[in-house]
Amino acid sequence: MNLKTHYDNLYKDAIQKIQNNEYLIDTAIHSPQDNRYGITLLIRPPEVIKNEIQKFLNQLNAIEPNQYYYRNSDIHITVMSIISCYDEFELKDIRLEEYIKIIEDSFIKPPNIEIEFRGVSASPSCVMIQGFLSNNSLNIIRDRLRENFKLSNLQQSIDKRYSIQTAHSTVVRFTEKLNKKAKFLNAIESFRNHKFGIFKPENLELVYNDWYQKKERVKSLYKFNI
Repeated sequence: MNLKTHYDNLYKDAIQKIQNNEYLIDTAIHSPQDNRYGITLLIRPPEVIKNEIQKFLNQLNAIEPNQYYYRNSDIHITVMSIISCYDEFELKDIRLEEYIKIIEDSFIKPPNIEIEFRGVSASPSCVMIQGFLSNNSLNIIRDRLRENFKLSNLQQSIDKRYSIQTAHSTVVRFTEKLNKKAKFLNAIESFRNHKFGIFKPENLELVYNDWYQKKERVKSLYKFNI
């Protein structure tokens, strides 16, 4: 996949839909009745990059304060959604040690993952930071995870929603009508090619999480040093 072309197409389609008031408002994000949980393997960017992202979010927040902006604690890149969130899934439903073993067996040595956060894109429901990979290491690990879980009898829902191939990070979700839409879109456009930073992750983290990766609802299960 050509990530730049993919992000460009997403952006073009999303901006048109937002301009036409066809964007999607998330009505569950603040609901205490939302009991969707799953397990995810993810990467957390370093604080210096997350702080750079917050400069972008602060500008958007000043224009549209009623949307949902991700805190530093919640910003992440999904490596693989092992079990996609669904109502009332609990850790007691799985044998965690077997998941850890399969994930460990799926790593390549050395992983040599390097990610550049550069520019922003969007979908009809959110705004995201574009992540670019310097090599194919992350996707090789993803393919090995797909194969190894497919060969197991463990509960999993890999690729059931879509086959993940990007390294983006969702940082804004629409939760209300945009009141200053043109100004909001102009602010997004001004960061279209902004360089947020380059990093090599020190670990991948397996978490038990809600749909939005909110810190207070996430439990860290295991960190894989790489």
